[in-house]
Amino acid sequence: MPSNSPTQAGHSDLAITPDTVEAINGVFLLLSTNYGNQFNAAFPNTDRSNIAKRLWAKHLNKYPKEVLMAVADEIVGKETFLPSLAKFKEYCDHAYSLFGLPDVHSAYVEACRATAPKKDYNWSHLAVYYAGLATDWFFLSSAVESAVLPVFKRNYEMICDRVIKGEELDTPIHKALPAEVSVPLDKKANLAELKKLRQSMDL
Repeated sequence: MPSNSPTQAGHSDLAITPDTVEAINGVFLLLSTNYGNQFNAAFPNTDRSNIAKRLWAKHLNKYPKEVLMAVADEIVGKETFLPSLAKFKEYCDHAYSLFGLPDVHSAYVEACRATAPKKDYNWSHLAVYYAGLATDWFFLSSAVESAVLPVFKRNYEMICDRVIKGEELDTPIHKALPAEVSVPLDKKANLAELKKLRQSMDL
């Protein structure tokens, strides 16, 4: 395994995904390029850099690589000083906005307050609609937040992960109404129609 890999050693790193490995290497390259002397002071040699990469990978493993790279790019455009792991993670926790997605709680409140029909509601992002659909609209409207939010959060984060990775969500499609809508006849009208049918057939 290459020496610059954050999963070079340690059994606790086995759960770290290849995408995270790739992302952390990319993040460190971007940080070293933009923070030059600060980066070299923090990570003066390869061993220190690899130790830091393993630590960052362990704590950032849950984020998609697209989030990690987008956050790194945002940080170098905003922060004067080399970010700590805690600072970087804080950015990751609020990274949904980079992809046009509301944060989890804002999405939850929106889903709870959305008026029916849900398909016609002006959603801030379709991910909120699909998370609400997966959670169940009745459950959202009837149960307490402490019971619903964890379920909604799981569904929303799964859908956001797909969006962040480039998937486009389909706009809900309404079923077209038939060109003609037939209205059932009442009993009297049915008898009249039956009489006409018998007369036409000479019965």
